[in-house]
Amino acid sequence: MSVEVASSQEPRPGYGIGNGEHTPNLIQLTFYGLVMAVFAYLSTQFQGGDYGVVSVLPVILVLFVAFKTKRPLEAIFAGIISGLLLINPSEAFTGLGELSMSVVMDETIAWIVLVCGMMGGLITMLERGGSVVSFGEVMAKRVKSKRGTLFTTGLLGILVFIDDYLNSLAVSASMKNLTDKYGISREKLAFVVDSTAAPVCILMPVSTWAVYFAALLEENGAATEGAGMSLYIEAIPYMAYGWAALLVVWLVSAGLLKDWGAMKDAEERAQAGQPIPDGIVQDGFDNSKQHHAAPWVGVANFALPMAVLVGATLYYEIDLLMGALIASCFTMLLYFAQKLMDFSELVDSMLDGFKVMLHPIAVVCAGFMLKGVNDQLGMTPYIIETLTPLLSKEMFPALVFASMAAVVFATGSSWGVFVVSLPIVIPMAQAMDISMPLTVGALMSASAFGSHACFFSDSTVLTSQGAGCTPMQHALTQIPYALIGAALSFATLVILGFTMA
Repeated sequence: MSVEVASSQEPRPGYGIGNGEHTPNLIQLTFYGLVMAVFAYLSTQFQGGDYGVVSVLPVILVLFVAFKTKRPLEAIFAGIISGLLLINPSEAFTGLGELSMSVVMDETIAWIVLVCGMMGGLITMLERGGSVVSFGEVMAKRVKSKRGTLFTTGLLGILVFIDDYLNSLAVSASMKNLTDKYGISREKLAFVVDSTAAPVCILMPVSTWAVYFAALLEENGAATEGAGMSLYIEAIPYMAYGWAALLVVWLVSAGLLKDWGAMKDAEERAQAGQPIPDGIVQDGFDNSKQHHAAPWVGVANFALPMAVLVGATLYYEIDLLMGALIASCFTMLLYFAQKLMDFSELVDSMLDGFKVMLHPIAVVCAGFMLKGVNDQLGMTPYIIETLTPLLSKEMFPALVFASMAAVVFATGSSWGVFVVSLPIVIPMAQAMDISMPLTVGALMSASAFGSHACFFSDSTVLTSQGAGCTPMQHALTQIPYALIGAALSFATLVILGFTMA
């Protein structure tokens, strides 16, 4: 979370009104109208419900619109509407209403909304209470270089391993002043933080990811009851993408892997004195009203709420919602007792934090809606069934990684996808006598890559929000490095498949 947020009015070419741009608008409107008409026509050809290769077309449209407009929310809704037209044009509006209601009523979405909102409020309190500034000032006295700043950011990301949401919001909020000082772009800050979010969480058995997936493994017969966590721990050495992402982020931080493409442009802009990218505006908070405490008192005021957050999360069986709730109450009492902020300022900070998180929450909710459309189209089973004839015992782990990584990238759902795919993949692995830890390692690698690389995944959206750039700015600068990690992971799983077959 950040006092800089992506402007909802970010300029787009061809979208002006009254400035001579009506013709581009008309062309775009006609183009998208024709695209939607094609999807409506295709629905008449697949009334039996077996959509086959057509099931991936809405996702392709999402990617096209995203790269064209650089606006993920609009891109996702283009995919949702096209998918609903493909399913049944006459009930597209009804389907949209039902899909919206199902997502809003989903327990996972409710959890995400509350966690993101409370984390936003907590970090806003830390910022307005001067704790983030104090932490940055103390770190600035000890970190003396750009490289040291990047390494410190990565180290903090590794230490905050309980949950990728916590990592995405807390680490970026605490380090952005220091990265600004050394001319590090917000996009590179987002890359380092995101590379140590999901990729690190999968490697830690004490994380929300481990708890969730260990339960799924038991439910799907990969492990006996009570042995899910043991299997998960056995699989950690084979979670290739987690290790590859850490290697890549270390190489980038050390300067051994150079900047190129969009990241090179972002770094050149930052070195010229503009670490914050275009399209980012202030949220209205006046920094001159920020409260200040003695440096080490400010650090304590930052560290104590973070310690309570982690401790409460662990105490309540890795429940970040309970951790955020208790940490927020603790911080309000701590700051009120020190007279840093009065009660109305504390409440305003919580509410403002919720407001700042509305856009990323909307993107995540839209991503869940897109997943619902893809489920109705049968996209996940289609991709898996298409690759099944290509499977051999040796290539199974690598192809499972590739196929599931593609599905997670396309849907943005690093957790929900596996509810559908595990009942298919696990029996296949058992029938082919594939090492179960290796299979789980391939699946978790796919999940981490999808969360890391997808431009509308919850991790990407929250990291960009925390660092102070848009999701597309973050995604476009990060994707080359994520693909390097994916290539390394695929090669590693090929080698493991042949050596462990």
